[in-house]
Amino acid sequence: MKYIVQIFTGNYDAPLYTAEQILARLDHVTAQIAVEKLIIGWYPDRELYRTVGAYLHGKGIEMLLWLPVFSETGEFVPMEPAVDVWGRRIEPPTVQEGESFSFCCPSSPQNLAAVKAVYERHFADCGFDGVFLDRIRTHSFVGGVQGVLSCGCAHCRERFAAQGVSLEEVAEAYAQRQGRLFDAKTVSPDTGIVFENALFERFSAAKATVIADSVDELCRFFHGKGMRVGLDLYAPLISVFVGQGYPLLARSADFIKPMLYRRTDAPAGIGYEYRLVPEAQGYPSFSWDTAFLEAQLRALEALPCAVYPGIEINYRADIAPTDEAYVRESLEAVAQSGLDGAVLSWDMMQAPDEHIRAAKEL
Repeated sequence: MKYIVQIFTGNYDAPLYTAEQILARLDHVTAQIAVEKLIIGWYPDRELYRTVGAYLHGKGIEMLLWLPVFSETGEFVPMEPAVDVWGRRIEPPTVQEGESFSFCCPSSPQNLAAVKAVYERHFADCGFDGVFLDRIRTHSFVGGVQGVLSCGCAHCRERFAAQGVSLEEVAEAYAQRQGRLFDAKTVSPDTGIVFENALFERFSAAKATVIADSVDELCRFFHGKGMRVGLDLYAPLISVFVGQGYPLLARSADFIKPMLYRRTDAPAGIGYEYRLVPEAQGYPSFSWDTAFLEAQLRALEALPCAVYPGIEINYRADIAPTDEAYVRESLEAVAQSGLDGAVLSWDMMQAPDEHIRAAKEL
C-alpha cells in the first residue's frame, strides 16, 4: 500500500523538532515502509525544510508543505475573522494546547491574499513539491452553534444571497427552533446526513460552495506554480457541518485526505465531533467500529481525485489513545477498499514503533 506520512514541526510561534531529529526519524521509518510523500509544517524555518527536502528528494520522496488556511494563519498575519449569522465574533474554547481553532472568514479576498503571501514570504524557496491545505472549513460545533452558523460577514452574506439563502432567515429559524434546526431526516455512514429543515439543508449546501470556491482559488494558485495540492477533510459523516462538500473540493485537488479518526478525542475526531451536535432528533448512536470505517470508505468511491484516508498512527493518552490493533485493522480496511493509499496521521514523530510495524505488514 502507498503511504503518505505527516510530521508537525510546530505552530507559527514555536518549533517542535530540529532537522536532525526529523532526519533520524525518517531514516527509521523509511527503512521499514515505502513512503511516497511527506507532509510537513508549518513552523517557518527555511533551513529545516531545505535540509529535509534534500534528504527526501535523494530518496525519491515528495515534500509537501502542511499549510493551514482559515485557522492558525490569523494568529500569524492579520486576517478578517469569521462571524456568525448574527454578525458576532466567534470565540471557541481552547481545546488543544498550541492550536487556536479560531477561524477567519472563508470568502474574504484579503484572507486568501494573506495565505498566498505567507507561502511566498516564508516557504516559496524551501524546495516544496506541493502543499497540503488544512483548516479549509468553518468552525464545527467545537465553536458552538455560532461556529456552525457561520460565516455571516458582509462578504459571505453576499455569497449566500447569490445562492438564494438569507442568513437573516437562518438566524430567525434558529431562534424559533434552537437545536431542532439540526434535526436529521437520515444519518448514514454511507450517505451522510440529510436534514429535516429545508432551509438548513440549503444553508449547508451554500456554505460548501463558498468554501469550495475559495479552495479552488488557492488550488489554482499553487497549481500555477507546478505544485501538487492535497486537502485535509473531515470524515464524510460530519463534513457537512463545516462546509466541506467532497465532490466540490475533489474537483480542485490532486488528492484528498479524509480524517477517518475513530480514536481521536479532539477536533476532527469523528466521535468527538458527533457528540457535540446540539439536542436534535434523528442521530443514532454509532460504535465507530470497523464496519463504520468500511462504510465511510465506501462513501469515498468515484471521486475525481486520488483518495488517501488519514488514520491516526501517533499516540497521545489524552487525545489519541491508539494501539497496534487499531492501526492494523484501520489500515487493513483501507487496503481492502481499493483506494489509493493511506496517510499515516498526524505526526510520525509521535508514532510508537509497533504502529509503524503494523503499517509495514501491509
